[in-house]
Amino acid sequence: MTYSAPETSALATAIPRRIKDMRPGEIAETLARDGRLIVPVGTCEQHGKHMPLGADTLIVELLADDLSAEFGILRAPTIEYGVNVATERGFPGNASVRKKTLHRMLNDLLDTWESTGVKEFILLTAHEHDPHQEALATVITTTARVRVVDIFAIDMHDLLEGQTEPMHGDEVDTSLMLFLAPHLVRMDLAEDYMMSRDELRRYRRGWLKIPQGSPGSIGRPTLASAPKGAAIYARIREKVRTRVFVAPGPDDTA
Repeated sequence: MTYSAPETSALATAIPRRIKDMRPGEIAETLARDGRLIVPVGTCEQHGKHMPLGADTLIVELLADDLSAEFGILRAPTIEYGVNVATERGFPGNASVRKKTLHRMLNDLLDTWESTGVKEFILLTAHEHDPHQEALATVITTTARVRVVDIFAIDMHDLLEGQTEPMHGDEVDTSLMLFLAPHLVRMDLAEDYMMSRDELRRYRRGWLKIPQGSPGSIGRPTLASAPKGAAIYARIREKVRTRVFVAPGPDDTA
């Protein structure tokens, strides 16, 4: 299978507009031109022996930076914690919040940002756990639009060899990290662990814990590669930019 790397252009030299690095006047000027704010929402959990706990976070942070730089819109500080899948044993460093905790925190943050001029929020996440997704999908604002983007909902089966869909610390996650942050991956420690489709469905819904026999990952990370990660990232970036940042919304005119 052949993989194509993302195209490079002058956009690669653009700088993300991270609000933690900006002064109030600069933020106001940016919002006056474009009222959108990207909010990356990550996790701090195991992704197998070979991967860092912040893999999901790093992936959405880099995507948020790329999109912020390309479209000149604001990027919020990353929400580092999400709602994790339960495990049959503890993994050092894991940190999870309850669904209502993440939901309340996002409600508070979005309410504050909305009061200072944000018109649309784009919540980026790379974590398919249903309670985590529900916390994001039920956030309430006064008038601002909220768009939740789960990058792993994008079809990428044709780019994979041992899986038909993203799992966890798997062929997808590991390939992305080999492309985006290879220094954080130890492929010599990668172990495959597969679930049935029904088990995977129950696992995502929170009805099934990560089993004792799993290294903390689900899927086939041993099939991961940097070229595969480049192709997956290019697919994700293009789908998100086209559907969320380029295509007119329901209240926009073509």
